[in-house]
Amino acid sequence: MKIKNTRFTAKKGGQKTINGIISTTAKGAGYIDINGIRGNSIYIESGLLNTALDGDSVEVETVEKRVNGKTEIQGKVIKVLKRSREEFVGNVEIKDGKVSIVPDDRKMYMNVSISSEDSKNVKNDDKVFIRLLEWTDPRKNPEGRIIRVLGQKGNNNVEMESIVLEKGFAMEFPPNVEAEAGEIGKNKVIVSEEIAKRRDMRDTLTFTIDPFDAKDFDDAISFRALDQVEIDKLEHKGPLYEIGVHIADVSHYVREGTSLDKEAIKRGCSIYLVDRTIPMLPETLSNDVCSLNPREDKLTFSAIFILDAKARIISRWFGKTIINSTHRFTYETAQAVIDGKPANIEKYSNGIQSVASAEAGMEYQKELVILDRLAQVLKKDKFSRGAIEFEQEEIKFRLDGSGKPIGVYKYERLDTHKLVEEYMLLANREVAKFIFDSIKRKGKRDTGAIYRIHDVPDKDKIQNLASFVKALGYTLKVNKDGTVTASDLNNLLDQIEDTPHESLIRTATIRSMQKAVYSTKNIGHFGLAFHFYTHFTSPIRRYPDLLVHRVLAKHLNNEAFGDRDIVVFQNIAESSTNREIDASEAERASKKLKQVEYMSTRIGQEFEGSITGVTKWGIYIAEVISGSEGLVHVTNLGDEYFNFEEKKYAMVGEKTGKKYVLGDKVRFRVKGADLDRRVLDYELV
Repeated sequence: MKIKNTRFTAKKGGQKTINGIISTTAKGAGYIDINGIRGNSIYIESGLLNTALDGDSVEVETVEKRVNGKTEIQGKVIKVLKRSREEFVGNVEIKDGKVSIVPDDRKMYMNVSISSEDSKNVKNDDKVFIRLLEWTDPRKNPEGRIIRVLGQKGNNNVEMESIVLEKGFAMEFPPNVEAEAGEIGKNKVIVSEEIAKRRDMRDTLTFTIDPFDAKDFDDAISFRALDQVEIDKLEHKGPLYEIGVHIADVSHYVREGTSLDKEAIKRGCSIYLVDRTIPMLPETLSNDVCSLNPREDKLTFSAIFILDAKARIISRWFGKTIINSTHRFTYETAQAVIDGKPANIEKYSNGIQSVASAEAGMEYQKELVILDRLAQVLKKDKFSRGAIEFEQEEIKFRLDGSGKPIGVYKYERLDTHKLVEEYMLLANREVAKFIFDSIKRKGKRDTGAIYRIHDVPDKDKIQNLASFVKALGYTLKVNKDGTVTASDLNNLLDQIEDTPHESLIRTATIRSMQKAVYSTKNIGHFGLAFHFYTHFTSPIRRYPDLLVHRVLAKHLNNEAFGDRDIVVFQNIAESSTNREIDASEAERASKKLKQVEYMSTRIGQEFEGSITGVTKWGIYIAEVISGSEGLVHVTNLGDEYFNFEEKKYAMVGEKTGKKYVLGDKVRFRVKGADLDRRVLDYELV
């Protein structure tokens, strides 16, 4: 975590203090990364945290120590400046008549005591949501109050709500927010006065393409081939196509300053757990009023392009529209139509969707084929400019009625996924460019904008990545100044394609990149190789997109922005970035839970896997299909002593020379599963 305004202050005896954000471990130790660089850290031994918890802002006294012949900066916390959080989820543990809460967050290294009054309302293994009271004495356990008893641990709904609460989100909306949404739902009829203000696109062929289980549709694509008269007016030779990217006009319903708006800012985005969606907006809006449901008039904000046969932009238009979606495709049915083989639907959808659902869209095959061809050109152009291909496989679980995983499969990304993606990228890029150019025309400083930016990779991380892939037999070219180009990264990804190390190195490469964030300052998007980029296409599920709609509308109307705007926009950019990270962590936690649950019913069974991690305490193996990762402890590797060779990412047997190297394919048996800690134990076969 990056420390802003890292400050050292000299003290007597050569000691210094530093203010920063602390990260803690389950054993009660901690560290502060200096200037956001992991490894360039101040280590704080267990017992010296002085009640500091993970993420807290702290003041640390530092001192230089000799450790194993090297000088290290170590420290101790002398003051907690600000708590990062006060609410936690945990399990009730009753021992010898004493009740305490064991936090789900393993970085919360102390159990929490509760009052005798609260103790009366819980039983062993209850899951509870608690708020910490003031904690200043590190010799005592922190105390807390129970906000809510969630239910018994292990219950799927309880565990999912625990994940959501732990990341600072809520399953339900406050009553005043639901009330506002309800009033909008009652008055959702679109009046003629509103239609008159908009470009009417209801007679243009329009459809949505989404996952088969989607409930909210925030984007649609329209298609129309221009006739010869229109082509002649544009003085063009060859075919031209009008392609519209139509986005739910959430800003028409969610007005600035309302309870709905404030709650949406607080949430920042929707969360997609394994078995459910926690929406940013109440379902009245997300699944009904704003959702671009088929055969219903809907208000939209659109980016409409005229493209030639080589996907070059001849003209573009942005503005408010009204549409009526002609057909609802899933990715799989759209792909079957493009292929001209509706029977292929079972191949793509794992038997979930019927052939009839694909046949119903066959009348739009010609339009879909052209859209797909143009999308392929856009994709090729994007990569020719240096975009990085980070596509990874997605794991899906089949769940029973109680939420337990009964099957797992890899979700195939089809050309139709990429089709939709390319048109959304086109709209996002061109909206960002329009906003940037609008600011430039006004001759003002960079205000009235919010961008999605992606900085160039950190030099230290790239050097570590280069060393890592070299040890596995691959090459990443790094310039003398420590920088790397997108083409060099793509060259690496080409080298690893269809190799045992592909997934591993793709993941390592992604982790070496900077995180994409929201900002009022445009620096471009390194990963996409775009000079301008924003998020315009998903206002139902991302707050920055809703804000971009408001910003774009003001630019289109030539309205001015004030000093307050840039402050508000930057605050929203930062909070939305943080909420996006929290949501991603919640999504990963729900997936990890299902992976452990899945393997917990398969104790003693054998699987194929690959080594994803090598440490001094053992090797980590991920199962091929589910990705479920478990540890084979070093003591279970064989009948000899194994040495950890860090630079070679290998465990090597002392007698036989037997090696277990990162990326190796192995066969293993599930030895144990700990659902509370969400860890798996494996043994080699």
